[in-house]
Amino acid sequence: MVTTPSAITNRKQRSNPFLKLLGKIPWTWVITFTYLAFLLILPIAALLTKAATEPLESFWKTATSPLALSSYEITFVTAFAAAAVNGIFGTLIAWVLVRYEFFGKRFLEAVVDLPFALPTAVAGLTLATVYSEKGWIGSMVAPFGIKIAFTRIGVWIAMMFISLPFIVRTVQPVLTELEKEIEEAAWSLGASKLQTFIQVILPPLTPAILTGVALGFSRAVGEYGSTVIIASNTPFRDLITPILIFQRLEQYDYVGATVLGTVMLGISFVSLLAINLLQAWSKRYG
Repeated sequence: MVTTPSAITNRKQRSNPFLKLLGKIPWTWVITFTYLAFLLILPIAALLTKAATEPLESFWKTATSPLALSSYEITFVTAFAAAAVNGIFGTLIAWVLVRYEFFGKRFLEAVVDLPFALPTAVAGLTLATVYSEKGWIGSMVAPFGIKIAFTRIGVWIAMMFISLPFIVRTVQPVLTELEKEIEEAAWSLGASKLQTFIQVILPPLTPAILTGVALGFSRAVGEYGSTVIIASNTPFRDLITPILIFQRLEQYDYVGATVLGTVMLGISFVSLLAINLLQAWSKRYG
């Protein structure tokens, strides 16, 4: 009796529980987890493994140095401020794009998407030129003693620039799906436009707004190309953590860069988890 290779394979699968379980997993799951493993899980695991080789005392000293703490505060507070402002104005822009038809609407939509395609270094150069003391906008506020470029304000503007499309494009589809008849019914019952917006429109929009804010925040936290140009990168003033990590790499301090990267990873994960929990709560009780 001749035993075929397929019969041998089937016999091995029956005898090995792991192979039997693996054979039941859909191929779509296998491709998904393999892709995520090579793209996300393994690099993060490598970062954490490298950081784990550092003694705890040395790790803590590097992670909590005055310069590192200052960079965390500048990075995350400024990114949150940029995402929060874009949450308001991004929603307003999405409202205009959905509810109104006007000349130049397609051009405006292309402008909103420009940060997606524009190289961040070009964005930083453009913003630094416009907001410098001799730029179009910077020269207008300079007489009042306000300096934008090469300050923390410039970092904030750069983060708003690169994170705006995330809020607009997240809120816009939800606005499109909202039925205008519900608003008209609220008006017919005597509700004002403000009451209608707060009590009828805003609740279903809140999860989308929070999602957009989370995406914008995460994008702003990791921004490097534009901020390195528009900021002076002065410690304790406008030096953000991604630039500090790059400076550590330039100094061949790979361990220090890894420690800072690990801390950023942890803070970003906790921040996004909190926003996602808030989003889930708004879906359930909003």
